[in-house]
Amino acid sequence: MALNDSLNDSLTDTADLLVLRPGEPGYDEEIAGFQTGFSRRPALVVAAASPADVVAAVRYAAGRNLPVGVHATGHGLPGASEGGVLVTTRRMDRVTVDPDARTVRVRAGVRWGQVVAAAEPYGLAPLNGSAPSVGAVSYTLGGGLGILAREFGYAADHVRSLDVVTADGEPRHVTRESDPELYWALLGGGHTLGIVTELEIGLVPVRRLYGGSLAFDGRQVDPAAALRAYEEWTRTVPDELTSSFAAVPYPDIPALPPHLRGRYVVSVRVAYTGTDGERLVAPLREIGPVLSDSLREMPYADSHTIHSDPAVSHAYYGDSAVLRALHVDRAAELLARTGPDADAMCVVQVNHLGGALARDAANAVPYREGRFLVRVLTVGDRDAARTILDPAFALLAPDTLGRALNFAFGAGDRGEGLYDAETAKRLAGVKSQYDPANLFSENYGISAG
Repeated sequence: MALNDSLNDSLTDTADLLVLRPGEPGYDEEIAGFQTGFSRRPALVVAAASPADVVAAVRYAAGRNLPVGVHATGHGLPGASEGGVLVTTRRMDRVTVDPDARTVRVRAGVRWGQVVAAAEPYGLAPLNGSAPSVGAVSYTLGGGLGILAREFGYAADHVRSLDVVTADGEPRHVTRESDPELYWALLGGGHTLGIVTELEIGLVPVRRLYGGSLAFDGRQVDPAAALRAYEEWTRTVPDELTSSFAAVPYPDIPALPPHLRGRYVVSVRVAYTGTDGERLVAPLREIGPVLSDSLREMPYADSHTIHSDPAVSHAYYGDSAVLRALHVDRAAELLARTGPDADAMCVVQVNHLGGALARDAANAVPYREGRFLVRVLTVGDRDAARTILDPAFALLAPDTLGRALNFAFGAGDRGEGLYDAETAKRLAGVKSQYDPANLFSENYGISAG
C-alpha cells in the first residue's frame, strides 16, 4: 500500500513509502528471509528504499514507543517476535567502489556477493564472509569474520564511516574522529544502537588466492583424529592462511552431489594469499583417503566455492563459543554427540583465529585473544536443537571466553556471553546515551546502563 495517514506526520522527504500490515498482500513475502524456523510477525513493516524511509520509520516508532527491528537477508535472526515495527532494507542495494581510495560504500540491503563482484574488476576484495547471500552491513556490525580474517582482521576493523539513524530519528554520519564512542559501539554492537543505512569500508588488494576444501569420509577417517591433526597443523601456518574444520552428516537426497549423499563428511577449508599453498596443505593430505579435493588457485570472485554454503532458505538453530584454546578431547566428544547418530542433523565448524584478529582495534568486537571459534548448527525443531546444543557447548565451557554475535542463531539467552564484562559495560553506557528507551530491542544486544 502507499504511504498512509498514520505515517504522514512523521515523513518529510519521502512520498511513496511502502507500508505493510499482517494479512495484506506482500506482507509475508516482505518479512521472509533465509532463516525459516522463526515466526517474526511485526505489526508494521516499512519497506525502506532510502535513508529517508528509515528516518520516517524510526520517528514513527519512537513517537509510539514501538520496538524496532531491521531485516536485510534474514540469516542471523535472534528468534521469534511479535508486534513492533520491522524495517526491511533489501531495496537499499547500492554499491559504489572507489578504486583509488580502495574503499566501497554499501547500503543496508547489499549482499556480499554484490560487493565482491563490484570490487573484482579493480583487483580488490572486501573482507566478506563465506556466503555471498549474507548482508554485508549486518555481518560487519557483528564483527565480520571473513575468509581472509587471519591476514586482515575483522571486517569491522576496516570501516571508515557509518551512516546511521539513531533512536531520536536523526541521521548521523559517524567516523572515529567525529563520534568515537558511537563509532566504537556500532562496530561489534550489532543493531542495538540504530539502523545503519550505509557503510564505507576498506578493500584489500587481493585478485587471486589459493583455496578450496579437502574432504574425508568420516566413517573411514576418525573425525577426532582428523581434528587433532588439524589443530596441530594450525600451529604451523602463517597469518596469510585462514582455515576452518567442518563435520557434516549429509542426508541421502537427490539434491546433493553423489559423492556427498548419505555421507558423514569431515573437511578442512583453506584460503591463502601466498604462493606456496600446496606445500602448506601437504600435511593435511596425510589425514587419510581423500573423498574430494577442490584446492586450487582461483580468482577471488570464486572464493564462495571454498565453503559452498547452502543457498536454499531453511530452518536452523545454533550457537558458538570463542575458545582460548582447543582442547581436542573435549571437541572430539562434541563431534561424537553431533555426528550421524545425533537426534537432529548438526553442522560443526571450527575456525582458526589469531593473526590479525588478535590485534586491538577501535571497535567493540570482543574476545580477540581467542584462538578458535566453534559453531554448531542444528536443522529442524528448536526444542530438539536445545537438547543437543546445551550439552555440546557445556563440554567446551572450561575453555570458552564467550559467544560470537554473528553466530548466535536463536539459541540461549539473547545477550548472555556475547561480550566480556568491560565491553558490555561500555556498550551499556553508549546505549544509555543514544537509545535509553531501548527502541532497538528486536535484535541481539545490550540494555542501557
